[in-house]
Amino acid sequence: MPTLNWLAVPVPLVDVKAQYGRLIPQILERFEEVLDSGTLILGPNVKAFEEEAAAYLGVPEAVGVANGTDALVLVLEAMEIGPGDEVICPSFTFYATAEAIMRTGATPVFADIDAATLNVDPDDVAAKVTDRTKALMPVHLFGRPADLEALARIGVPIIEDAAQAFGAQGIATTGVASTFSFFPTKNLFALGDGGLVAATDLELAERVRLLRFHGSSDKKTFIHVGTNSRLDELQAAALRLFLGELDGWNRARRDAAARYAELGLGEFCDLPEDEPGHVYHMYVVRSPDRSRYAEALSAAGIGNASYYVTPTHLQPALVSLGVEEGTLPETERASRENLALPMWAGITEEIQERVVSIVRDAASVRAAS
Repeated sequence: MPTLNWLAVPVPLVDVKAQYGRLIPQILERFEEVLDSGTLILGPNVKAFEEEAAAYLGVPEAVGVANGTDALVLVLEAMEIGPGDEVICPSFTFYATAEAIMRTGATPVFADIDAATLNVDPDDVAAKVTDRTKALMPVHLFGRPADLEALARIGVPIIEDAAQAFGAQGIATTGVASTFSFFPTKNLFALGDGGLVAATDLELAERVRLLRFHGSSDKKTFIHVGTNSRLDELQAAALRLFLGELDGWNRARRDAAARYAELGLGEFCDLPEDEPGHVYHMYVVRSPDRSRYAEALSAAGIGNASYYVTPTHLQPALVSLGVEEGTLPETERASRENLALPMWAGITEEIQERVVSIVRDAASVRAAS
């Protein structure tokens, strides 16, 4: 029998099944219970998950919705933010942040990021507040909490885009609401799409609850123009199981991040700064030599990705906002330099050693040339 060459085995950027694989028997058991019940929409699992998630996050109310983008839109609509209003957000993030603002008719105003944290810079946010500013929408990027204390001092309501940061310390209780995505690569994930609004304002939570179901609480009387955005029972059943695993998964991610540093990766690129609240949704390094490292990793079958290479303010759909290239220098530099390396709960030291070795070799080739 031939010996398996582990150096030839492809490595994904994120191995989702490595996390849920051992839980498949429990997942199937919970799914069978849901199917036997015949209640597939807004049933007992959704209610229980909302309560369990609210308790975990330390907020009075949580509302399950169809996905993270809908969560953002529903909060904005519940706050009656719309045409003529402005919401300040980063450009160095997934397009959905600004897209949600645009869907309400409001205008996203982009603030630059802090070079060290890659999160929105509170000083630049403060400089961009006008009498039309109705909310700030910081993103806890790659699992690192934004500087909520500094942002709160600005005195504008905060909507936390926490899509990448479930389980991070210090989030969800500062803003009027925080929103989460359960896309399968997230720290807390569904087996498909799902989202959540966690609210510190009970009236806001109730409006979101109505809006997610066509603006109605009883299917008969419609008091708002809402939408259809509901977390289903099967996903809620899985999420309840995964929520119990989350702290362990996040500890494993933090251990893996520390191991990258211990293996010497910092000799060749700038590593993400650590803090106790960071849960490493992605492990993103920075280097002017990003393309060289990416090519070497890809050639070796190692998953990698560069995020937001065209920042949101330069996306074709938003050119009408008139934000010119060069306006957000740290955002644009990060878009040229960032590189995500393999990260998931349970990634092995052998895989990380292989990643670092390839980056080291690529750096050596450059030095020799």
